[in-house]
Amino acid sequence: MIKLFKYLKPYQLFIGLALFFLLVELGVELVQPLLMAKIIDEGIMQKDLSVVVFWGSIMMGMALFSFLGGIVNSFAASHVAQSFGYDVRKRLFEKVQAFSFSNLNKFAASSLITRLTNDVTMIQSTVFMGLRIMLRAPQMVIGGVVMALFVHVQLALILVIMIPVLVFFLVWMMKRAMRLFKGVQERLDQVNGVIRENLMGTRVIKVFLRKDHEVKRFAAASDELKEKTTASLRFIETTMPVLMLIMNGGILFIIWLGSEYISTGDIQVGEVVAIVNYAMRITTSLSILSWLMTVVARAKASADRVNDIVDTEIDLLDAKETGHIGGEYEGKIQFDSVSFRYPGSEALVLKNLSFTAEARETVAIMGATGAGKTSLFQLIPRLFDIESGYIYLDDEELTHIPLHTLRKQIGYVPQEAVLFSGSIRDNIAWGKEEASIEEIMLAAKHAQIHETIMQLPKQYETTLGQKGINLSGGQKQRLSIARALVRNPKILLLDDSTSALDLKTEGKLLHALKKGYSCTTLIITQKISTAMEADKILLLDEGELVAIGTHAQLAETNALYQKIIQSQFGKEGLRFEAKS
Repeated sequence: MIKLFKYLKPYQLFIGLALFFLLVELGVELVQPLLMAKIIDEGIMQKDLSVVVFWGSIMMGMALFSFLGGIVNSFAASHVAQSFGYDVRKRLFEKVQAFSFSNLNKFAASSLITRLTNDVTMIQSTVFMGLRIMLRAPQMVIGGVVMALFVHVQLALILVIMIPVLVFFLVWMMKRAMRLFKGVQERLDQVNGVIRENLMGTRVIKVFLRKDHEVKRFAAASDELKEKTTASLRFIETTMPVLMLIMNGGILFIIWLGSEYISTGDIQVGEVVAIVNYAMRITTSLSILSWLMTVVARAKASADRVNDIVDTEIDLLDAKETGHIGGEYEGKIQFDSVSFRYPGSEALVLKNLSFTAEARETVAIMGATGAGKTSLFQLIPRLFDIESGYIYLDDEELTHIPLHTLRKQIGYVPQEAVLFSGSIRDNIAWGKEEASIEEIMLAAKHAQIHETIMQLPKQYETTLGQKGINLSGGQKQRLSIARALVRNPKILLLDDSTSALDLKTEGKLLHALKKGYSCTTLIITQKISTAMEADKILLLDEGELVAIGTHAQLAETNALYQKIIQSQFGKEGLRFEAKS
């Protein structure tokens, strides 16, 4: 947890305020038994009411001051804890946003959610309790023993012997509890993972009648969490009986020995009461410590998981150079002997790939599933770094261009349309935050979705359901395309994002792209009708570029391309292509 304490530095004033009033409360609590002893010995035993009233009034005044100090302490501690939690959560989210895909592969999505929510909340609560209760408990134990020694050394020696034994016992328990609660957090990750998968795949689950299977899977994960949590709490709960047994035995011994000293005149009644009072306060503090041990153990486990994210080294380094100097980019893309494999994998996904997409060209990329088409796309915005070779934008190597500058040039439409909570307008403007309604509508028109939007009750202000559930597949794809177009990008990447469009709509879209945008367009497609509209076609097979050329050239010379044509149009289509 020490690594996370740096996030407390901005709140040193409030920390100091909280600690000051914590000491005020502690001081009042340590002084009160002495005043009680004075009231007993000089007031009650001597039957002097004035002494009782005088010191009793002082005790009440001190208690009121301590009460007000407690309120200020709670306010300051709460401010520090909430601000600390906000800062840590914000820093973690920023770190995750900066992760490369290989970094993200190290953490399950459900685990990241748990770490950013449950784990941070656990640490945040511990900070609050540290300033409000946790620091007070050990100080009360130490202060109580010191004050008891000040009252009567012989009786206080009983506490001096007992406390180290109990502290050693608590430390041992805490170490074991930390390991147990780390296991609890891991089981919580599993439960969150099952919930996340279930919610994302709810349609498939219903269609395949897998509800009972998913319920059993969730019950199994939840049962493991319950068993691990129960075992951890059962272990922790054993501390309280042990503490109470030892401390109550010590208090009984203090009372018995104190009565012997009273009979011999070595001690007064009020002093025995004061030492018993200190012993009871120490007992309460130790019981609080045993409860805090659970909190600290869970917080330590959570802090370790949070530090896993903080300490992760981002393996996708940003460029230090200023990037393109000669003005705006034109959009020329060049791959020079590029090979690539995914992190942790031995197989090359792309092998010695070389081609050039000239500025404002439309390039279709075709190939069977697993040929490396999407992998090629992900290298252009540097979602992954290549293993060997070079990629250039306008003759400048990608690794020399700052990521922000590079990605600002790109409009990317993924294979699966991703929409966010909010209105249709918000989703399109997500591509360009400052976009005007005119820009948004123009992008929607070019994406062939404007007319559909205008038929909705609230038009561009229509709120989308979760992941755009109230839209069809084609409508989602066209919204995703509009989001990319509103950026007016220099490079447009369409990853099979017209698959749900009919030929007429797709034709209008491609025509609008050529007419309305001065950008280099790369389209992953399985449709010959789409490839025919491209300036050139790249044909990939098992990560290798097996052919490059226009539709007419490939239809005439390449056997693989001819098979694709035949699969979509039959032999007649192939003869037609040859004639054309």
